[in-house]
Amino acid sequence: MSLLKSNSVQIGQSATATQNFTLSVPSSPDGTIKLARGNSGATTQDILTVNSSGAVTLTNGGTITSAEAQASTSGTAIDFTGIPSWVKKVTVMFSGVSASGTSSYLVQIGSGSITSSGYNSCAAGSIDAASPAVAASTAGYLIVADTASDVKNGHMVITLMGSNLYVSSHTLGGDSTRNVVWWGGGSVTLGGTLDRIRITTVNGTDTFDAGSINIMYEG
Repeated sequence: MSLLKSNSVQIGQSATATQNFTLSVPSSPDGTIKLARGNSGATTQDILTVNSSGAVTLTNGGTITSAEAQASTSGTAIDFTGIPSWVKKVTVMFSGVSASGTSSYLVQIGSGSITSSGYNSCAAGSIDAASPAVAASTAGYLIVADTASDVKNGHMVITLMGSNLYVSSHTLGGDSTRNVVWWGGGSVTLGGTLDRIRITTVNGTDTFDAGSINIMYEG
């Protein structure tokens, strides 16, 4: 039995390069392998890469990536930037987050810069089983607040519907000391592809004083 060894293998013999595929390893192998669309030895369009640990990365999305959590213990805003252009869904995660005042929270997104207008957002909060407090905002995806001592735990999910239209929904709960639940949803159309998210407050002056916030995104 013979053994064929090669750093690059082309699958397909079509005269149209994009109808062929290439499976290759680097000229100096490092444990990674790549599948791409196109002819071997020519410019190809990457599809996926498997690294030396076996992790699979899809070039045009399909992976779930967690950013680095940021402590929400100071400052008036928490920013996440550098979100890849292939992202279709972002989850904003809150753990024990609170602020110095009673101003409601805003989650704002943007393309190149933060968008602070044009939102259609409504949110509510049920406080100690009382009637829900309901509010609306055009400045961001709104999360209504109660007292400065309340902490928030939960998620906001932001998804692309198409044509740079992003919709959101959220459900968050308090801690074991108070029966508080917050929920709501919204939408906004950006001028381009989402690449950043900001978590701030309506008045812009209340400071975060506890907990942490992170995002997770996927294609």
